[in-house]
Amino acid sequence: MNVRRIFEAVVTWFDSSQFDKSKIEANPDGIDWVRVIPYILMHVACLLVLVVGFSWVALWVAVFLYGLRVFTLTAFYHRYFSHRGFKANRFWQFVFALIGTMAVQRGPLWWAAHHRLHHKYSDQPEDVHSPKQYGFWWSHTFWFLANKNFPTHYERVQDWMKFPELVWLDRFDMLPPVLLAITLFSIGQLLAAFAPGLHTNGWQLLVWGFFISTIAVYHVTFCINSLAHVIGRRRYRTTDTSRNNWLLALFAFGEGWHNNHHYYPSAARQGFFWWEFDISYYVLVILSKFKIVSELRQVPAEVRASNRIADEDQSTSEEEPRLQPDTQLE
Repeated sequence: MNVRRIFEAVVTWFDSSQFDKSKIEANPDGIDWVRVIPYILMHVACLLVLVVGFSWVALWVAVFLYGLRVFTLTAFYHRYFSHRGFKANRFWQFVFALIGTMAVQRGPLWWAAHHRLHHKYSDQPEDVHSPKQYGFWWSHTFWFLANKNFPTHYERVQDWMKFPELVWLDRFDMLPPVLLAITLFSIGQLLAAFAPGLHTNGWQLLVWGFFISTIAVYHVTFCINSLAHVIGRRRYRTTDTSRNNWLLALFAFGEGWHNNHHYYPSAARQGFFWWEFDISYYVLVILSKFKIVSELRQVPAEVRASNRIADEDQSTSEEEPRLQPDTQLE
């Protein structure tokens, strides 16, 4: 491991435009392990909980940041930037794009571009994270570590390229998470000095609020790519293996209604029926009351009722044509 390689990796961490694209030609499916060191260390850092201990303040900070970032990923990165399921003005789209980068899942343009590709080729060989094609672990985590999937496919997000602030944020997507980590540590140190009765400190808030919370966000959202195409039930005929999973819907704020979503992806809601809880959609409704978002796309009644799969047809439904095509993806 030479110094130049390490330097190039560090630069890429903070400026994604500096990625050496020759690595894609040389080894497209390969993983540059120096570049992904931060991802590995994020997991290892969770073990520091054995050192920093527990406090209720740290736990609730972790829970709050989990909820905030899961909502932002599911509502804005996914339903807004990827599918344009509702509208928001330029100020609010940047605010939530900024919060989204704090989940350390790259920038909004990178995320949307890859997700649009997923919908266009869902469970086909061109789908970069299909468990049907490449297995569970590739679809869950290794796909985004591969060299070929590091660059942003700007040609797939031309609708967002007119906003220079989003392009800038996508390029320097690591800066907001670093600032979040520094902020958590600083707040923890202040609480230790001025409110010692809370029994917390900077290291504890950093471990719980940043590392543990972020890893929880990681694997809950990653499960939509992997488990939501493997475990669950299918209501609608689609050309992929997407499934509805109520447990994933609970932890991923509605994203677990994945077969619903693949059947009609342009909707702002993924729980098509009242009993299908969709926390992200409920929050969007509240935000619409304050004019932060507007024009939430609904699912037409005739769409909900059509192209249903009979219970006895569950095992063979993957090969059937879907009635409603994916929309709002290009």
